[in-house]
Amino acid sequence: MPKLSIIVTNYKNPDLLWVCLDSIRKNLSMTDYETIVADSATEEDTALMMKDEFPEMTFIPSKENVGFGGAVRNGYGKSSGEYVLVLNGDIIIKKDSIETLLGYIEKNPDVGIVGPKLLNFNETFQLSCFRFYTPLTILYRRTFLGRFGFAKNHLDRFLMKGFDHKTIKEVDWLMGSALMTRRSMIEEIGLLDPQFNMYFEDTDWCRRFWEKGYKVVFNPDSEMYHYHGRGSAGKNILKLLVSNRLTWIHIISSVKYFRKYWGKPLPEHN
Repeated sequence: MPKLSIIVTNYKNPDLLWVCLDSIRKNLSMTDYETIVADSATEEDTALMMKDEFPEMTFIPSKENVGFGGAVRNGYGKSSGEYVLVLNGDIIIKKDSIETLLGYIEKNPDVGIVGPKLLNFNETFQLSCFRFYTPLTILYRRTFLGRFGFAKNHLDRFLMKGFDHKTIKEVDWLMGSALMTRRSMIEEIGLLDPQFNMYFEDTDWCRRFWEKGYKVVFNPDSEMYHYHGRGSAGKNILKLLVSNRLTWIHIISSVKYFRKYWGKPLPEHN
């Protein structure tokens, strides 16, 4: 059994996936690990790249778009590590970033999930740790009400803009682009909820960890690059259509989330 299983999820982006996997191979100094690539709507160029360029890694193709959660579930089913790192295929790891997360979670048995600071390629940081959503968060983000000062204050709190992102901190939830946890806790809590096909999978997962008494921690001592790309390109009308589609998916997922936790108190922590 390896110490660590790295599950990399990918959807129709072989170029970024290549960079991600190459960064793992070049920047991860530990040897007691396995890398599993779980693909969605697999295309021929991705399958050929994995066969030719990364034959030492386990590749799990899928004819259908199984979504982020489905890809994680597929990858986890082939994994065996004591610890599990979930990575999006648009993450590029820096030297010692994975070892830092692993060392931290090993030393802190009450931590269920730990995530790194995510950086843009110009070294500016991305917001990746948040407070839990409320219905007002969705309302303010998706309507004209977000222009008002009271709404901006609410959203700034949700986005944790008052936090300098320079110290290790317990947070409500972390963006799912890079999350490390323990196999034993996954077996207790379960994997990502399949009712969330896109959005809120990570929010829900972190909340379930908190409900079991396990901490979710942002650790900026570990840094990774994240290509936070948009789902569209080209003509403005195409951008608008894609943006509207993703907005509605986000709203639908939020309804599922609030329905699931209706009447339940938010987990408390420091």
